[in-house]
Amino acid sequence: MTGENTNERDYESLFPSSSNRLDGEAQERETLKRPSSYKDSHGKEAFSPLTKNGAKETESSEFPSAETSSTAAELLPSNKTRAEISPESEESLPYSSKQKLEKEKKRGNRDEKLLRGDRWLARNGHTVTYVGLFLFTFTVYFRPYELVPALSGFTSLALIIALVTLFVFVPSQLAAEGTFTSFPTEVKCILFIAGWALITMPIAKDPQMAWTLFYDTFAKVVIIFVIMVNTLRSMPRAKGLMWLGIGIGVMLSNQAIDLYNRGVFNTEGYRVSVDFGGMFGNPNDMSLHLVMFIPIALTMGIASRNPLGKFVYFGSSVVMATAVILTQSRGGFLGLIVMCGVLIWKLGGRNRLQVMSLASVITLVIFIIAPGNFGFRILSIFLPGLDPVGSSDQRRELLYTSLLVTLRNPLGIGLGNFPIVGDHNQQSHNAYTQVSSELGWLAFIAYLILLVSPYRKLGAVVRQLKVQGEFSWTYYLSIGVQASLAGYMTASFFGSVAYNWYLYFPVAFAVCLRRMHTNRSATLPKFVEKSSALGTGKTTVEV
Repeated sequence: MTGENTNERDYESLFPSSSNRLDGEAQERETLKRPSSYKDSHGKEAFSPLTKNGAKETESSEFPSAETSSTAAELLPSNKTRAEISPESEESLPYSSKQKLEKEKKRGNRDEKLLRGDRWLARNGHTVTYVGLFLFTFTVYFRPYELVPALSGFTSLALIIALVTLFVFVPSQLAAEGTFTSFPTEVKCILFIAGWALITMPIAKDPQMAWTLFYDTFAKVVIIFVIMVNTLRSMPRAKGLMWLGIGIGVMLSNQAIDLYNRGVFNTEGYRVSVDFGGMFGNPNDMSLHLVMFIPIALTMGIASRNPLGKFVYFGSSVVMATAVILTQSRGGFLGLIVMCGVLIWKLGGRNRLQVMSLASVITLVIFIIAPGNFGFRILSIFLPGLDPVGSSDQRRELLYTSLLVTLRNPLGIGLGNFPIVGDHNQQSHNAYTQVSSELGWLAFIAYLILLVSPYRKLGAVVRQLKVQGEFSWTYYLSIGVQASLAGYMTASFFGSVAYNWYLYFPVAFAVCLRRMHTNRSATLPKFVEKSSALGTGKTTVEV
């Protein structure tokens, strides 16, 4: 419906007052920041959707405030939103501002098209499945059979919980959506990789080795990832798994700090490694997990309105960052730098360059005062002779070998088979060449899409929320998960982790945030301006 045919009552039904908001989980759903008025073609106030009986309502912000959109602040006069700009007002803008505004319109259309590709059913469900998923994640992270002696005999506890969760998930999913799974891009990619691993298994150099890795690890990752994508449908559910990731990160970090204070260095004689099995036994793998959950903790602290919550989230981030330094992981340190860069660029606003400069100085100071020979270890990435144990040279040779294997084997040599051709039966120590050499070119492309697609789509979510002036949990966590993915993309260049759990939790978080944003946007009004260049003479408001 057009703006000239819209009356005040139409908008009152679209924006319920805060007294009518639902309790419980519905409080997590963000509300669109409402424009205070609309202008006619002469710039006069035509009506106010927030007025009732001639008096304006007041609305308390439910979320933290943040800097307004650069479009409103820099391109438009009087801080008007794009929905308030009439064609006549747009024509009066300077040429550079009109060009920037047109660029913003095109980017907005691309974002809308990018997010419109997913089809989500706005239905609740999977409550029991989520309980099983939560327990499974807790078991994978904390390994209670190692922490509690009485549970030492339950080493298969995670597998049992996973099977029960799958048994509950299938009928619930069929009842809710009539299909075994929704099919966003990420699910298609991981199913293709898993299917390709099975198809190429007969031609693997060692089919038994390929099957063992698939059955013991990767199949579980695929199944649980599909369950996460379909089960995480609300902010409280996503937060629950995020808290588990932060919790285990803080526990491991405290252990690492304690070992350093006691002078216990279990790896290479100078690196701290926590005596904890599973996916955190290696200091490089532990640092990868920390790098991926530090930005999530930081953005949860920014979004929280509770002072105690802010202290806990920010304190957890500092503890985990300290542990990354103590592990002296080269990949973890570079991932930490890239992750911080993404956060600063996304959250810094107009002052991002100043903040980036300050962060660079802080990084240099940390680099200089870091314990042990941390500085030389980081520099050994570029100057292998500085590495006291020669691991940098070994990694470089393995990288060259994995690239050569990739070029010679377009179909791959089989899942988990790289140690057969690698030097000294070692893994490639690079997630990218791990996939490309073992599963071939097509699976490598699917893996890259699995990395890039959630990052791009979260960027579209962030831009849409910023233009709307809505700085909510979804906004901040979308930035946090973007930084988490950027950290993984960097740190995984130094580890063979493509088939393990690290990547798939933040990707599932990304799908959850996108799903909530898309479903909510479908039920709220969209303000779309159409300029005279498109052949229209007025701004329309589409519901």
